[in-house]
Amino acid sequence: MPLINYIEANGNHYEADVAVGESVMQGAVDNMIDGILAECGGACACATCHCYVDEAWVSKIPAPEPQEQDMLEAVVEPKENSRLSCQIVVTEDMDGLTVHLPASQY
Repeated sequence: MPLINYIEANGNHYEADVAVGESVMQGAVDNMIDGILAECGGACACATCHCYVDEAWVSKIPAPEPQEQDMLEAVVEPKENSRLSCQIVVTEDMDGLTVHLPASQY
């Protein structure tokens, strides 16, 4: 299983093995990592799983689909590397992926 790194706004760092085919959001929920609320359960309907993909990984993951782009317009403090973690499906190539969790979700 790929190891995903979750870094909270306060600098706390968590690592979680996430199964291929699961979302980055589900990995956080399954490992009780704060900062990803996932209120809609991964339906791309609430943006409470907002994260910032580490700059080193932005070009290595698929671009957001139009539905995700629309939801990203509703997030607090959006950035160029903003993503909804429910829409990032883990692949073998994502071992070491790092996402940063916004302070606004605590």
